[in-house]
Amino acid sequence: MSSDEASCGRGLVIISGPSGVGKSSICKAVLARHPRATWSVSATTRPIRPGDVPGESYEFIDEAEFARRQAVGAFLETAAYCGYHYGTPRPAVERALAQGRIVILEIEVQGAVQVASKMPRSTRIFILPPTAESLRLRLEGRNSERAEQLAKRLKAADGEIAFARDSGVYQHFVVNDDLEESVRRVIDIIEAECPGS
Repeated sequence: MSSDEASCGRGLVIISGPSGVGKSSICKAVLARHPRATWSVSATTRPIRPGDVPGESYEFIDEAEFARRQAVGAFLETAAYCGYHYGTPRPAVERALAQGRIVILEIEVQGAVQVASKMPRSTRIFILPPTAESLRLRLEGRNSERAEQLAKRLKAADGEIAFARDSGVYQHFVVNDDLEESVRRVIDIIEAECPGS
């Protein structure tokens, strides 16, 4: 792949979807099954938590370093969440793409908008629940949310889905009714959009 193709994002695959839709499971399965797929490790200013593996879970940096990188355009996208900053390092993504790798990036819709503007040839896939009720049941099944938190997540999901459908950012939509079938569909999309090495 030429450096021009890498800088336009050919081979970069963005996977988004509301919380609880199964996008992390799909990403993990694609990474395990596709020989050219690699994970994009985000940078974050949040503290390391038990179970985190620096360089695998996240690249952990301080606020000053995050601000420095952001100022020089070293992130494809950034977001603030719960008082911390997160970003996708552009140099690492471009290196992997130039090597013919397929880079999987699991991000929210706001980040996808940022990446789409910088890497227009990226492949952008939005994962949908079969129904709003199925999403509610999945989130309830986690037993990690109070009723008010669950209501907020479901409202946010409605907004994300509406935005994804109306924005034109996503070229592909996959309904995650059956995980195995969804993984196959995502891999088929990747093969069609990112052929060769």
